[in-house]
Amino acid sequence: MAIWLTHQSRVLVQGMTGAEGRKHTQRMINAGTNIVGGVTPGKGGQTVEFNDRIEKPVFDSVADAVATSGADVSVIFVPAKGTKSAVVEAVDVGVPLVVVITEGVPVHDTASFFQYAQDTGTTRIIGPNCPGLISPGRSNVGIIPANITKHGPIGLVSKSGTLTYQLMYELRDIGFATNVGIGGDPIIGTTHIDCLAAYEEDPETKAVVVIGEIGGDAEERAAAFIKENVTKPVVGYVAGFTAPEGKTMGHAGAIVSGSAGTAAAKKEALEAAGVKVGRTPNETARLMREVMASL
Repeated sequence: MAIWLTHQSRVLVQGMTGAEGRKHTQRMINAGTNIVGGVTPGKGGQTVEFNDRIEKPVFDSVADAVATSGADVSVIFVPAKGTKSAVVEAVDVGVPLVVVITEGVPVHDTASFFQYAQDTGTTRIIGPNCPGLISPGRSNVGIIPANITKHGPIGLVSKSGTLTYQLMYELRDIGFATNVGIGGDPIIGTTHIDCLAAYEEDPETKAVVVIGEIGGDAEERAAAFIKENVTKPVVGYVAGFTAPEGKTMGHAGAIVSGSAGTAAAKKEALEAAGVKVGRTPNETARLMREVMASL
């Protein structure tokens, strides 16, 4: 078991022939991901070679690729100006999971394609501006390093890519069922709550790490959801305890106004819901170790 991504997932890469798409397709193949092809309009019929021996087909459209390969996941390495049309194309074909790695996507584009996906009711979007997701030892979709952890019983959901990697490494001896980097833009397709609900239902996941950051109220809403719906132990970390007021820090959504969106307020809300919250990634890993030792 895992959430949304397993060894059986058939992954399509939109933008596979570009520099970033090609590089990360190679990494995903090396991690054992079942890459079934790529999409680049005008290059259909070509192939791209990986590891000097593995050839993956290129299709002109997502429709052609899905019809031929049976792809059920698409990961998008398309420049920001073309991201909306790439997502809409995947949604139109009914691809169940679309992972948008691209950063710098205009917020109105994200709002448009997310609503479009919601209206169709067939596609889950992760991202944009995210590292993707990984079920260690089974499949890796995006840019998350595959060699810094192993399969295990922890679930992780994070706004931050680099903090995802750090917690994966800190807890590498225990391991993870699935890690999801949801991205830090003001509008994202999958939230902390979506992941928490999935981890609650996944029998393989025994405990969950939630990583948030300053700005917005996503962590407060996650805390309310945890209090009412999550029975598994949750450990949290909120980045930005030392961030100056009124500054945008890193992600576009990480802006603090007055007391709203501060790390301290988020920590308080999470702790009120029974979540153990670390003030540093290292302390967060230690708290999770204590949780796992008690199970």
